[in-house]
Amino acid sequence: MSTTWAVATTVARLNEAGGIMACQVGRFKVALYSVATEIFATADLCTHGGASLSQGYLESFEIECPLHQGRFDIRTGAVVAPPCKRPVRIFPVRVEDGAILIGIPIDSIAAG
Repeated sequence: MSTTWAVATTVARLNEAGGIMACQVGRFKVALYSVATEIFATADLCTHGGASLSQGYLESFEIECPLHQGRFDIRTGAVVAPPCKRPVRIFPVRVEDGAILIGIPIDSIAAG
């Protein structure tokens, strides 16, 4: 599947939001996380209860769902703690001139 890069937000806005925020990129609602000097992106919805991960608690490289306290590794999407069983989708991230770009499938642009 081909990927394109789309601007999600800026590093400044993510930092102003406390290092975690949601944004719409194409047809995807994405949660962005800033940890130290790195930025990560996952789908914003928990795979267990459908809660917004961007409303959760971020500790190091783990995001805790605000609904049932399941946790995911934001680097890999892997489940770290139950009740979650399915990993969360991750997206590639790059930063250019202060803009955060997310790698998304090209077909999602037209659908977005």
